[in-house]
Amino acid sequence: MSRSLVSITDFSKEEYLNIIEIAKEFELQPVQDVLKGKVIATLFFEPSTRTRLSFESAVYRSGGNVIGFSDSSTSSSTKGETLNDTILTVSNYCDLIVMRHPIEGAAKFASEIASVPIINAGDGSNQHPSQTLLDMYSILKTQGTLDNLAIVFVGDMKYGRTVHSLVMAMSHFSPRFFFVSPVELKLPDEYKLYLDNHNIPYIETTDFGMAIREADIVYMTRVQRERFSDPIEYEKTKNAYILKYSMLSGTKSNMKIMHPLPRVNEISRCVDKSDKAYYFEQTKNGVFVRQAIISNLLGLK
Repeated sequence: MSRSLVSITDFSKEEYLNIIEIAKEFELQPVQDVLKGKVIATLFFEPSTRTRLSFESAVYRSGGNVIGFSDSSTSSSTKGETLNDTILTVSNYCDLIVMRHPIEGAAKFASEIASVPIINAGDGSNQHPSQTLLDMYSILKTQGTLDNLAIVFVGDMKYGRTVHSLVMAMSHFSPRFFFVSPVELKLPDEYKLYLDNHNIPYIETTDFGMAIREADIVYMTRVQRERFSDPIEYEKTKNAYILKYSMLSGTKSNMKIMHPLPRVNEISRCVDKSDKAYYFEQTKNGVFVRQAIISNLLGLK
């Protein structure tokens, strides 16, 4: 069976660092022919801008070709085709599949039946491992290290798949975590149990002001309307935490603000002009890291 990246735990600490080193090579020389003759399928059953386009950019810059769809309404799933049949069919057309799906566990299922590697580009509120690797690359570039950092996560801890993946990956590097969220969006117990079992210190709080002063990295997240079955609950929590320019006063000089994007209004636009804002550079790093992941899974680097 082909090697896939479904969960961030599919890779070891050494493999995270290896992907980062390969990404550095691609940043120095983004245009290569390492994927020449390769076809990559992007199957997005759920909307995406940055993830889909950065994967496709990564493939084209590496000399490969892309097939797929960006809207499930243009696929045969609208005719009742099962995910099983879609994956078995598309596996015949490509060398690797990048898939986003609204149902948790869909990528794991796909990896068990596909004849080619699967990269999970987000499955519901579960995991988003390629985002985690680009986040780690961004943290390393801004801090010069991955070790012993104070990382403040803000917003949606419950449904935030980028938070879930990054927490597990960064646990290998002796971090301190702060989870700032409304009570309704607290980090699920399974991740707190993971941290407890690995002796990783963390604080759950509603006090953003306290946490931001401790931070090396502030990781903002959007409260995701699409994860709420009750619109009233969404309205109660959507504006719980907004990062304003005035809040940057008194923060560490090395502190950087990250966000997996898209943002709605959780970061004020005036923050964009601060040298602490890193979220748009973060998106650029995604191309290099995704070039690294694809070429690594295909055994080319």
